[in-house]
Amino acid sequence: MTVEERLAQAGLVLPSPPPAVASYEPWTRAGEWVFTSGQLPWRDGVMAYAGRLGAELDVDQGYQAARLCALNALAQVKAAAGSLDRVVQLVRVEGYIHCAPGFRGHPQVLNGASDLFNAVLGDAGRHARLAVGIADMPLGAAVQVMVTARVR
Repeated sequence: MTVEERLAQAGLVLPSPPPAVASYEPWTRAGEWVFTSGQLPWRDGVMAYAGRLGAELDVDQGYQAARLCALNALAQVKAAAGSLDRVVQLVRVEGYIHCAPGFRGHPQVLNGASDLFNAVLGDAGRHARLAVGIADMPLGAAVQVMVTARVR
């Protein structure tokens, strides 16, 4: 089964890769390595999840935001590699959680991205990761996810 078939089976549609919102590239490729820029929870050009976890948003909303960021990251990887079936390994996932003081649910929020990557990429989706909380986020986004992938 292809990655896109697994996405469809999960009821998910890979979006078009979101464009950059400033002076940077949404992804770069160096040989077999693809690095995405931070992917925000865009849905159809609209910020779907804005606000701080532990204040305006709860952990479940953060999980859904991270999941949406992951879909956008996969769209960038596909743009870089030509096909998600060329992903050998999703090596590292970095997640930045826009949160209120005292919020400690960073791992649970970022599981939204990790669970999606593991489900649709199988063993190639298993990754190391970083989940950190930050006081502010570009455009007020709730979550930002970046990935490093090895592709063939």
